Amino acid sequence: MQIAIVGLAGSGKTTVFNTLTRGHAETGGYGGVTLNVGVVKVPDERLAKLAEIFKPKKIVQADVTYVDLPAPPASSEGRVGTEELPADHLARLRDSDALLHVVRAFEDPASPHPAGSVDPGRDLEQLDLEFLLADLAMAERRLERLKGTGRHGTPAEREANEREGVILSRLKPALEAGRPIRDEPLDDDEEKALRGFRFLTQKPVLVLLNVGEGELAGAPALAEGIRTNYVHQHAMVDALSAKIEMELGELDPEEAGVFMEELGLTESALDRVIALSYKLVGLISFLTAGPDEVRAWPIPDGSNAVDAAGAIHTDLARGFIRAETIAYEDLLTLGSMAEAKKHGKVRSEGKTYRVRDGDVVEILFSR
Repeated sequence: MQIAIVGLAGSGKTTVFNTLTRGHAETGGYGGVTLNVGVVKVPDERLAKLAEIFKPKKIVQADVTYVDLPAPPASSEGRVGTEELPADHLARLRDSDALLHVVRAFEDPASPHPAGSVDPGRDLEQLDLEFLLADLAMAERRLERLKGTGRHGTPAEREANEREGVILSRLKPALEAGRPIRDEPLDDDEEKALRGFRFLTQKPVLVLLNVGEGELAGAPALAEGIRTNYVHQHAMVDALSAKIEMELGELDPEEAGVFMEELGLTESALDRVIALSYKLVGLISFLTAGPDEVRAWPIPDGSNAVDAAGAIHTDLARGFIRAETIAYEDLLTLGSMAEAKKHGKVRSEGKTYRVRDGDVVEILFSR
């Protein structure tokens, strides 16, 4: 899973990247040309609990890859700013599974806002517009091409082109009206037809308000205000102070606890943002546990038992017989697989079983 961190110049998105990844990427460049990549482990307290039962050699968490991208230049008449990003940067952006949109909500006289004032609503709207324009330009180019080449090819290709043209013709007015593609109802076949375009406004988005120490107390209300007005499908809004979270990450646990108490914080926002990133793209984790390892496996919500087997190894999916399954809570309560089986809590599930978040699974398969 790859999430692109985006934001206008001066939003603090690279500080957010450093906070999430414990990295040390250079900040303060106001939209320079550096692309940063980091992998983050998804917090999951269930793994530690299972490790107490199974005493494994290792624990393997699910992970998320974050890509910190430079801010796109502003669009103007006849040019689309996002399309002027370096080709590899634009490819990373379009290939991402979701967007983490960092919006500046902090005051800092030493680093004034490039627009002259801090206005999260305005900045959110501005970058959304850049992505709308990029998607609109792509849709228009493809529709124009279909007018000439869409009538050529095999009957199946002509049929696919016609279907594609119908979908794009429906989406074009929505984009012109300022509506992201994620808000438009699309069935599975339409989603599949659009997959190759990698539209930016089709991606789920987590809007992250980056507040300063002085704005911490009002952060929940600010997030709620943005959330109320940002009425879009597959969109979430949260807030954190990237600067404070980065400082917390550099302290030992005891010092961090004292610092949080001084600031009136009951928890770090960092784990919450990582968990939201995971949820944003519709992933759940099933778990495997044994003497070698305890592990979380990410799969799309709605996956069946064969999909889960394939996530572990394609051989398990091909030779799937059944999935021995127990809910994490039941295993934790009973304390061992032997006790779970004795109490009838271990189930034998077939190919069509829909795997639930937290299922502890053993796949039986033929070699």
